[in-house]
Amino acid sequence: MLSRTLITAAAHASTLHIQLSTSIISLTSPFTRGSLRTLQNAIIAHATTSKTPVTPGEVNAAVLVPLCNVDGVPGVLLELRGGKLRSHAGEVSFPGGRVDPADASFLAAALRETQEEIGLDHRQIDILGQFGPPEQSLMGLRVWPYVGFVYPRGSHHTDTGSLDDPLPSISLSSLTISQAEVATVFHLPLSAFTSPVRIRPDMFRAASPYWAIDVSDLVEGSEGVNDPSGHSEVSGGKEGRLEVWGLTGWYMSLLMRILKVYT
Repeated sequence: MLSRTLITAAAHASTLHIQLSTSIISLTSPFTRGSLRTLQNAIIAHATTSKTPVTPGEVNAAVLVPLCNVDGVPGVLLELRGGKLRSHAGEVSFPGGRVDPADASFLAAALRETQEEIGLDHRQIDILGQFGPPEQSLMGLRVWPYVGFVYPRGSHHTDTGSLDDPLPSISLSSLTISQAEVATVFHLPLSAFTSPVRIRPDMFRAASPYWAIDVSDLVEGSEGVNDPSGHSEVSGGKEGRLEVWGLTGWYMSLLMRILKVYT
C-alpha cells in the first residue's frame, strides 16, 4: 500500500520520489551524535555544490530548522504563526525573520529570532550547517536556512559516550512562546515526511516539485487563513488543510533530499 500510494503521488510530482531504503539516518529512532554527524557531513557536501553569493542591497532573512527529539521521537519544531500578523498569518513556518543591521551574521539573526519567538537560548542549539540555495520569499526577502539540533535547557553538549546513544528529548511545555507572533509550536516527526496520508505533491513557484505535508491533526484548533487573492503559497494550506507547504515545505523537501529520503 505504501509503495503504490507513493508511486502514484510521485507520478504527479514529476521527478520527485521517496526512497526509504536509502535514507542516511533513521526516521523513527531518536537522534544520536552519530546521526547528527552523518547529517552534518551531508549538509557540508551539499553546500559545496550550492553556494550562493550575497547580493548587495538585497534584504535578507534567516530561519532555523530546529531538529529535536520529543519523547524519543526524531522530528522538527515548527510554528503556527499568529492569525493577526500582517504577513503569513495562520501559516506553518520555521522560527526566524529579517536580518537586522545589529546582527553579526545571518546565523546570528536566525538564533536571535528563534529565542524571541519560542524562547530557545542559542546555547541549547548545536548548529549543523546552512543549506540552500536561499530562496526569495513572497515578501521579497532572501531567506537563508540553517539546521540545528535542540537540547533541553540546562543539558550539556558532550562528545563522550557512544555515538549511538539517544540524545535527550525536549519538552514542548518548556518553550516560551511569543504570543504576539506565534500561536503555538508543535513537533513534526520525521516519519511524517513519508506518510501516504500526510503527503501530497505540489510545485514550488510553479517550477519545482516538492511534497507538502498535512499537519491538521497535530495542531489543535488550527484554522488556515485563506488569501482572498488566491495567491499560491499564501494561507495555511489547500482545501482547508493546515500544511507544511510553500517556502517552508520546499526547504523541508530539500532537507529530505539531503537525507536521501527524497530523490
